[in-house]
Amino acid sequence: MRAGARPRPVPPPDQVASRFSHPHLYDNMTTKHRIIQVGSLAGSPTANQNLAERYDVVELWKYPDRKAALAEHGKGITAVVTSANHGADAELINALPDLKAICSWGVGYETIDIQAAKQRGVQVSNTPDVLTDCVADLAWGLLIAGARRMGQGERFVRAGLWGSGQVHGSIPLGLRVSGKKLGIVGLGRIGEAIARRGAGFDMDIRYHNRRKRDDVPYGYEASLTGLAEWADFLVVATVGGAGTRHLVNREVLEALGPDGIVVNIARGPVIDETALVAALQAGKLGCAALDVFEHEPKVPEALMTSDKAVVLPHIGSATLETRLSMENLVLENLQAFFETGKVVTPAE
Repeated sequence: MRAGARPRPVPPPDQVASRFSHPHLYDNMTTKHRIIQVGSLAGSPTANQNLAERYDVVELWKYPDRKAALAEHGKGITAVVTSANHGADAELINALPDLKAICSWGVGYETIDIQAAKQRGVQVSNTPDVLTDCVADLAWGLLIAGARRMGQGERFVRAGLWGSGQVHGSIPLGLRVSGKKLGIVGLGRIGEAIARRGAGFDMDIRYHNRRKRDDVPYGYEASLTGLAEWADFLVVATVGGAGTRHLVNREVLEALGPDGIVVNIARGPVIDETALVAALQAGKLGCAALDVFEHEPKVPEALMTSDKAVVLPHIGSATLETRLSMENLVLENLQAFFETGKVVTPAE
């Protein structure tokens, strides 16, 4: 979020849904606008269906020859729907001569060629704010799970290893969370929500950004390595893309130390995964609690089998309420574009 900017108010999911759930909103449409959908929005149980009901959808992922499909159906297409998983590269953008808007499902847009879109005057929208709280909640779930060895403890119990007379079994003791030092990499919408939750745990909070913010009460560390040296927990909440690839490298991980815990709910490539595995195996890092990975859905075997790692299948926004809100914000952006020529939430 830009300094001084107000967060976009997020209505309750039932109110968001009601804006796009009633067929009478579309009764005055004699023909459906035609759009291209780059890939299936499988993360939402109703997104594909609702798009198909409201628009004449060219489902690009179902065509074996993508170039031929774009050549056949691309003329006259002014809007594309995609997601961070499917993206929109320069080849796709330039294959659509009439394209004016790309509406993306999700907050990240590093797989969309923003420069190519700008050169063509194409608007790009994403779905910010509506997933902030759920992703921040999951970051804290990962942090606590890593510190208190929850995954290891559950596996211990499920395997029937908890013998009689044992208070907590034979698993190693965990680490206290309250009162510790929390470092946040990227103090945007989600990073700020994570920081607010940290205050409830009586934590000392600092952050690393491209630039210092004057509108927050948290300490700023110009050096990411310096932040890692100071912190007990390092939560990665920055944007993805080429500019942040391997931002959290061997030096940063080792600076966090043998008791330190790194949490990643941002994008997998922000952490150098090879360096991460090496640091864990060498005892130079305490724990990695991860919702994202460098080569999803591939996860290194060393992480899957390690008791020093908590691994989840990229479920940061995966709640019914949030996915419904994301879906409806895509629909809102599309409707606004066709009615006014402007999307509601342009990517920043």
